[in-house]
Amino acid sequence: TSINVLSLPATEVAIKTVDGKTEMTDAEVYAANVNSVVSINTTATAGTNFFGQPVQTASAGSGFVLTADGYIVTNYHVVEDADTVTVTMYNGDEYDAKYVGGDEDYDIAVIKVEAQDLQPVTVGDSDTLNVGDHVLAVGNPLGELTFSMSGGMVSSVNRAINVSGTPFNMIQTDASINPGNSGGPLFNSYGEVVGIVSAKYSSASNEESVEGLGFAIPINDVIAMIQDIMTNGYVTNKPYLGITGGSMTEQMAAQFRYDIDSGVFVYSVEEGGAADKAGFKMGDVIIKVGDTDITSMEDLNVVKKQYSAGDTATFTIYRDGQEMTMEVTWDAVPVQDQTDTGAQVQENADNSQNGGMDSYDDLFNYFFGGRYN
Repeated sequence: TSINVLSLPATEVAIKTVDGKTEMTDAEVYAANVNSVVSINTTATAGTNFFGQPVQTASAGSGFVLTADGYIVTNYHVVEDADTVTVTMYNGDEYDAKYVGGDEDYDIAVIKVEAQDLQPVTVGDSDTLNVGDHVLAVGNPLGELTFSMSGGMVSSVNRAINVSGTPFNMIQTDASINPGNSGGPLFNSYGEVVGIVSAKYSSASNEESVEGLGFAIPINDVIAMIQDIMTNGYVTNKPYLGITGGSMTEQMAAQFRYDIDSGVFVYSVEEGGAADKAGFKMGDVIIKVGDTDITSMEDLNVVKKQYSAGDTATFTIYRDGQEMTMEVTWDAVPVQDQTDTGAQVQENADNSQNGGMDSYDDLFNYFFGGRYN
């Protein structure tokens, strides 16, 4: 018995120019952009072994070319703590990349290769995305399946998710996204980048095995920060309040004799900072910023991402059994406090969850003359 197999030659896809006006087939989006997508491989040192020798680790991710002279965007967690970063182009060219800067709070990073005439992506408008729109992810799933493309729809826009205490606003998609895709581009049907894919949050969002659940950072949320990192090495206009705070609890409410049990408890106020200038005091509880209720430190970190240094916000606080409002003009994170992670230790500390006994001692001295009640 013979089996007839019809074999057709592969047709060559014409490479179209991304102009933001012309919708493309999936194959056309891939052809137009694959030379702008990169595979990223890193090595890092992860402590020492039994003999005191450094232990080397390796990982892989994705990225995309933003400028012809070699600036490349990826996720912060892809290049975090890397000793070496190697970038591979679709044509096989390899480059040693230099870390320019990044921000852990937004999971973005910029690296640079010494090259000319690279093909940059075209950045689109993620605010125009609607649920049901078609999107495509190109990247390096599992660190081995380089330059793979997957497709799907936008499942949700402005999806708020929390990963290890850090809030993120995400595009949710059912396009297949796996480890190694992190840092790669999410394209719309016009071939424009509308998001930065992050497999870390796709896997961390649910402890169970899931399918059809992927996330990407909206490009509109971070493109100005990316340009800031390219120029200055860090995000210069991140908002800074100048407090040490923590989530208010029922236990704290009972100890301090407060009649509210949620919000952000102010443990200390940095002299000369935005909160100090607005009149904040130790023992205040932040319960609202603008029209947004604040029930925890997580809420404050979420709302803070809506502002830039120099913006003004109305804070509602609880003090001495009453509510009052204060106008706060956000400071910028001090240069000396900028780290590779972009973390703001003073404002991310949550002493209600990690002890914070020094702060409690100060507070009890302040309220009760040092007596524990």
